[in-house]
Amino acid sequence: MRLKRSFPLALLFCLATTPLLAADDYARVVPLFDGSKNIVGETLVYPESGPAKVTSLTVTMKPGEETGPHRHGVPTYGYILEGQVTVDYGTHGKRTYRKGEAFMEAETVTHNGINDGDVPVRILVVFMGADGSQNVIHEK
Repeated sequence: MRLKRSFPLALLFCLATTPLLAADDYARVVPLFDGSKNIVGETLVYPESGPAKVTSLTVTMKPGEETGPHRHGVPTYGYILEGQVTVDYGTHGKRTYRKGEAFMEAETVTHNGINDGDVPVRILVVFMGADGSQNVIHEK
């Protein structure tokens, strides 16, 4: 009789803990970027103009919106959270980045990004600079 009562409890325990065991079946660490050069092959060099300063932000662009020609004064990391953006690097060609892709942006090469998709693009941007450094340098 005691066995009959404990079987439903054991079954309930097994059913309740199965999702917990399945939850361990995921990628806990997913490498996004590991390198010493940016997208156009420039070696990453940190500015020495002052104490280190890291700035992170999200950039959102509507379909058809452009960044305008610019370059960066510091190493700049980008990660596409949603949508896609195509960046024109002039003589270095064009590159389309899509959701889930990470890259180190060109620093001294002037470039222009356009959301050529049909949904807004959201980009996590991290500038790895120093006090006194310009993160973005707009070109005319």
